[in-house]
Amino acid sequence: MKRALTISTIVLGIFAVILLACFFYYFGVTAGVRIDEKKLASENTFLTLYDHNGTEIEANAIRASASSSEIPEYVKNAFVAVEDKRFYRHHGVDYKRMLAAGWRNLTSFSFREGASTITQQLIKNTHLSSEKTINRKLKEIKLARLLEKKYEKDDILTLYLNSIYFGHSAFGIENASHFYFGKSAAELAPAEGAMLAALIKSPNRYSPFRDAEACKARRDLVLRLMREQDYLGEADYRAALDVPVPTAPAESETTNAYLSRVYDELAALFPDAKSGDWGSLRIYTYYHPDLQTELEKTSADSDICTLVRDNRAQALLALYSTAGTPERLPASAIKPLAVYAPALEENLICPATPLLDERTDFGGYCPDDCGGATGTYMSARYALAHSVNIPAVKILNELGLARAADYLGKMQLNTDEDDLSLALALGGMRRGFTLPALADAYAVFANCGKYAASATIARVEDDRGRTLYTHSPVQDRVFSEDTAAIMNDMLQSAVTEGTAKKLRTLPFPVCAKTGTAEVDKGNTDAYCISYTRDHTVAIWMGNRDYTPIQATGGGLPANAALRINKFLYLSTSPSAFAESDDVVKLRFDKTVYDEQHIVMLADPAAPAGTDREEIFRKSAQPVLQSSFFSCPTIQTPAIICQNGCVQIVLCQTEYYDYEIKRENRGKIATIYSGKYRKNICDNSVKAGERYVYTVIPKYGEHVGTPIVLPEVCIKEQEKVPEDWWRG
Repeated sequence: MKRALTISTIVLGIFAVILLACFFYYFGVTAGVRIDEKKLASENTFLTLYDHNGTEIEANAIRASASSSEIPEYVKNAFVAVEDKRFYRHHGVDYKRMLAAGWRNLTSFSFREGASTITQQLIKNTHLSSEKTINRKLKEIKLARLLEKKYEKDDILTLYLNSIYFGHSAFGIENASHFYFGKSAAELAPAEGAMLAALIKSPNRYSPFRDAEACKARRDLVLRLMREQDYLGEADYRAALDVPVPTAPAESETTNAYLSRVYDELAALFPDAKSGDWGSLRIYTYYHPDLQTELEKTSADSDICTLVRDNRAQALLALYSTAGTPERLPASAIKPLAVYAPALEENLICPATPLLDERTDFGGYCPDDCGGATGTYMSARYALAHSVNIPAVKILNELGLARAADYLGKMQLNTDEDDLSLALALGGMRRGFTLPALADAYAVFANCGKYAASATIARVEDDRGRTLYTHSPVQDRVFSEDTAAIMNDMLQSAVTEGTAKKLRTLPFPVCAKTGTAEVDKGNTDAYCISYTRDHTVAIWMGNRDYTPIQATGGGLPANAALRINKFLYLSTSPSAFAESDDVVKLRFDKTVYDEQHIVMLADPAAPAGTDREEIFRKSAQPVLQSSFFSCPTIQTPAIICQNGCVQIVLCQTEYYDYEIKRENRGKIATIYSGKYRKNICDNSVKAGERYVYTVIPKYGEHVGTPIVLPEVCIKEQEKVPEDWWRG
């Protein structure tokens, strides 16, 4: 008994010492910790953004904070139900919840659950860093308790709602209400308030514009919790479940699309963090304010999205939009990505490949060209430069939809099963792609066939200057260097002679592709995507409600691309496109190409004007070579005996000389030597004699194979009676 008492005393003593140590440690760590009223009064004080020069960015103006009386009770309760159901019963710290979370963390050997109350989240968002340490947690607890002593619960909840991040650069519930629903917080319905409460767990993951199903599922969870906690009646609960989530921003006039992308990227960098759980951070971006100002000069009678991408840093320099960055049908802008580049990579085509532009029925799908099919052959280069539809569909049909989708997927242009039809060659899809995604894909060609997603954030530091993240682009091979080099060359043709020819006044090589999505009522989308080795400039025009627009890709978007490129290179020039040792420049026979639609290497002896120059992959260069000039060859001429003379009819040739020899009784004579003539007549023949003619084609010093014609014999002419007329 005495021994047991001694042991108990020792254990209690140790426990008391530990408690005392913890007490002194707590007070040592939290000494001097105070509530900063200014931080509580300001929105988004924990994030500081800088442009590419290190100058602080004035983030988009956030609307005035909503007062407690302006926020409906059911909206407040939505946040309480999902974030802190004991909010009105604890004093800043929910010790019961904290102990439960601590036990789960201990048993799972992780630190995933923090059990922070709304009060603690407010403190963390406004006063502390993002580091997950015991010291920071103790400061958070101390400040939360001080805050609860100084403010009423409703005031704390209001401060919290005015400070948290809701995605797409919307900070605070008032700003979020206007962005998502086009109304003030005071006008929010239960379903709308529940959706905003659902977002803060992960604004990027649960954005209704990225994953409407996930957003609705999370919102419905909030509604269910509100019903279970008696914050919502049964009828209101059922009605709220039937309300759809928004699929596009309600308004965008005051939203800086670039900064919205910065915040989204930040959320993606810290995917496990809740809204505003980043602490005090310094975010250094690639943002160019002067470029942004230039982009904002773009005007049209429709919505606009335009951007500039740094192809070397794999970074977004500026982004302006009046409609966010919606997924839209890419129209013909998809042709280089889904059709021509994959077909080049698979050695199915080369720039010179002849393609017949005629109406074709592909199992019930009958595409047509703008202006109708020409019924003529054209090269792949011409078809791409002029954005001819039917050849693109033919190439995709040969390539295969699965292979095309695979290449698109490597560029993060993901397709659905419904998209896998030949209409994909013309941009026919269910949803489409965003303009930044298309710009990243086009940059693959400038980047020698490698893909890297563009970033807006160069570096992230905490409030102590410690680097938490540095952008280091991961590049994945999509196409070979030779395919990329050929695509760069082909897309320059779209500028020099094709649909993007408005850019040809630029004093440097530039690649471009236009696109126009057309429906029965008119055009719905217009693109011009241009790039140099250093930058990509992308333009989209259209209406959010898909009503017709007046623009075509080669019109207003091309004009905007021209202006922005001029601004980009006002005092400099872009770098030269990378060349590939696996690309060769060869000459092919023009006559054979035009008449037989075959790519055959030109005869080395060919004169100027009889061949064409084109580039080829070494692995797919032509092997057949013409010998039209070095070995002159003709069809056997016709020979006719008529009216006492011999007539030799030569086949049509433009470049050959001819020598014609006649043999009679062992004697050989040259009856003709010179340029092509259709008919060569020999009037010096005699009746009853037999003659053999030999035709020899020549080109310069090159002599072709002699052609011996069939022997002919001249018949004696019958004498006509003088009185033949008497009958």
